[in-house]
Amino acid sequence: MFKKVLIVDDHDVVNEGVLAVLNSKGISDVHKAQYCDEASLKIKRAVFDKEPFDLLITDLSFKKDHHESKLLSGEDLVARLRPEYPGLKIIVYSMEDRLQKVRTLINNYQVNAYVCKGRKGAYELAKAIDVTFNKKLFLSPQVENALSMKTNLEIDDYDIELVKQLSLGLSQGEISSLFEKKSITPSSLSSVEKRLNKLKDQFKANNAIHLVAIVKDLGLI
Repeated sequence: MFKKVLIVDDHDVVNEGVLAVLNSKGISDVHKAQYCDEASLKIKRAVFDKEPFDLLITDLSFKKDHHESKLLSGEDLVARLRPEYPGLKIIVYSMEDRLQKVRTLINNYQVNAYVCKGRKGAYELAKAIDVTFNKKLFLSPQVENALSMKTNLEIDDYDIELVKQLSLGLSQGEISSLFEKKSITPSSLSSVEKRLNKLKDQFKANNAIHLVAIVKDLGLI
């Protein structure tokens, strides 16, 4: 079983819950961090001291406060650590249940487990720890379709934002103007129209409303 674990979460109650799960498995060398930058430094320091962490359990969302941070999210932390520490086991423990986010973390950063916080969160986390230790992938039931063939579609963050704004009732022209203000490229009306048409073809949607419905059903927005 894992011997040294780092929990990264800015909620004390969650930290205590995760700690209880780890203790139930006989893991006593557990460290905590409430900021992603702090966690990154702890990981690096542990390797320098030749006492590396075996497992990282991190949330994705962290509230901003007076503390200056370069790594603003759990995804930022994972993206920073994974290239340098490919052998580090990583479990994401988050309220976020969008399939696109789960798929990105698994495919791009090779996280070893994705556990959704909730009523069965502690139970699923305990299971994820065992599965991860045995070098297998674990996904909570509500996101286990993230890697299924049905959702294995070429869709990126731009597409997600585009459909999200469409679902909020914005017209293509309004989306174009919004993207221009947010410096999201491409932002021209013609580019937005072309991308939407491509997405409708890709998802076999009859119209924009149908597209939004399909994307929502897949858990991508």
